[in-house]
Amino acid sequence: MLPSRYGWLAREPGPKMIVEALKLFGTMETPGSANNPTIIAWAKEVGGEVADVYKADSIPWCGLFMAVVAKRAGKEIPAHPLWALSWSAFGAKSPAAALGDVLVFVRNGGGHVGLYVGEDSSAFHVLGGNQSDRVCITRVAKGRLYAARRPLYRIQPANVRSIHLDATGALSLNEA
Repeated sequence: MLPSRYGWLAREPGPKMIVEALKLFGTMETPGSANNPTIIAWAKEVGGEVADVYKADSIPWCGLFMAVVAKRAGKEIPAHPLWALSWSAFGAKSPAAALGDVLVFVRNGGGHVGLYVGEDSSAFHVLGGNQSDRVCITRVAKGRLYAARRPLYRIQPANVRSIHLDATGALSLNEA
């Protein structure tokens, strides 16, 4: 269930990637050596190299989450989608981060990818997978942004816009 401060998202008519991502909200990695069958099934759904290499939810899965969301939304998935930084080739460069844009971040040891749902003065509010081992919304420092990419639309949804939010919630330091 969405935290109350993000409840407005459930009433947004799009973009489709946000709608699809919200359907997966709360999905959690299984602790220990067991795997959440839902997350493993996403790899099979995406197919190709993803299905060949993704066998355990202990493997970082932010890119897997984005791939299944993009596929369900009818968007083209970048090559090597398990690698967060690969999403910097997705869609088109965004002139300014807005609802539904794909945000790619750098972190020690790699990257992270998720969807823009808003921002405050110092952080983006990101809907993504493998954030504290679950699908949730977290704040990521703006200084870590590597790329903001807009999905390709035939007609851009009218509600693609910048959203200014209060700076509530902890700042994520490492999504690994």
